[in-house]
Amino acid sequence: MSVSTTIHSVGLLREQPIHPGQRWVYSAGFNVASGMTDTSRIDCELDDLRYLADRGARVAILSHQGSHRDGTAVHLSGTAEYLGKRLGRPVTYIPENASDDAVTAARSLADGQVALFGNTRLHSGEEDNDPVLAAQFARLGDYAAIGGFSKAHRRHASNVGILRHLPGWAASSLIDETRRLEPWAGRSPKTPSIAAVGGVKSEKSVVGLPCFARDYDIVVPGGIVLNHVLHHLGYAIGSSPLGNDVERRAAATKAALANPRARIHVPRRVVIARADRHGWHEAHTVSVSEGVPTGFSIVDFHLHPWLIQELRRVAACGGRLIIAGTPSLHTHGFTQASSALLDAARTPTVNAMLLGGDTVAELPFDGATSTGGGSALCYLDQADVVVLDALRRNNGLTMRSRRAL
Repeated sequence: MSVSTTIHSVGLLREQPIHPGQRWVYSAGFNVASGMTDTSRIDCELDDLRYLADRGARVAILSHQGSHRDGTAVHLSGTAEYLGKRLGRPVTYIPENASDDAVTAARSLADGQVALFGNTRLHSGEEDNDPVLAAQFARLGDYAAIGGFSKAHRRHASNVGILRHLPGWAASSLIDETRRLEPWAGRSPKTPSIAAVGGVKSEKSVVGLPCFARDYDIVVPGGIVLNHVLHHLGYAIGSSPLGNDVERRAAATKAALANPRARIHVPRRVVIARADRHGWHEAHTVSVSEGVPTGFSIVDFHLHPWLIQELRRVAACGGRLIIAGTPSLHTHGFTQASSALLDAARTPTVNAMLLGGDTVAELPFDGATSTGGGSALCYLDQADVVVLDALRRNNGLTMRSRRAL
């Protein structure tokens, strides 16, 4: 499925005439870590927010940061301040989003005014796509613009549930991200390709590993993905974490390793260290055959000579290289695997991309990136994401709304 097929029947915000006084809910993905060191998840929505506000729309933004499930959801007042500076207009911060007071505040917005409402993930129902919560969000406007590619693979109340109640259009950021991913999607028999998949999140194992084993010539597991590979092959991994969703990760790992065309790099030597509250200590290299002792975790690994040769071949042939998740604990100084992959990615002849907010924040790279790691993996695997499917299903409501304008 190509981008043109994926966005077929999806209404595009930029093709919608905007009139003064229209009330819009803008679903964004401003999940930016404190310190605002990487604001790309905010910056990608600025043009469409200006498009609405400059034409007199009244814009109520719904976004998130952190998660209700692990207690990391926080208020977004700092994000509102940053938005105001970038948009060149005041952005009101309204801490609530699902109350009568929030509705009153939304209805009180002036033409062209932009307001950021409270963190949607302060509600437990946001990540569960609670229909009651979605209906409450929908009271903030009459039309919905859906951005936030970083959560486009999630069925949340603020991006999928709200489309049961409001006609919706895709923001440019959503479409731009799918177009950006096209060169790395699917098999490319005439072009050598290598994918490194690491980090800690479940989708790296559940979606990324089987997808790349199917579509790429070589897959280089790192992080928790590597821990699962070694564990499945019967090697002792000591105290190396297996993360959450262990059974699904294990099943996906088994399937990827069983793929007859998959060439998966399994290191012979790994770097291990012991962690305490002061950091990592006693780092040294062991062979995977001797195993990782209890109390130690895998923090890095050595690349096989054949993989180093393949990286050179990708550079010589102008091949594809994708890094989805940090392969090693790079920010803690364990940089052997990640540096070797980054050196290849920086070669001008290589078509390289980094996927995921953590990956982009942790690894020094100036090339192509996508901060929507999970969404990007789902798109590369299925050529679609659930939000685009919801927008296509919403098309009838959208068409009726167009005729009414």
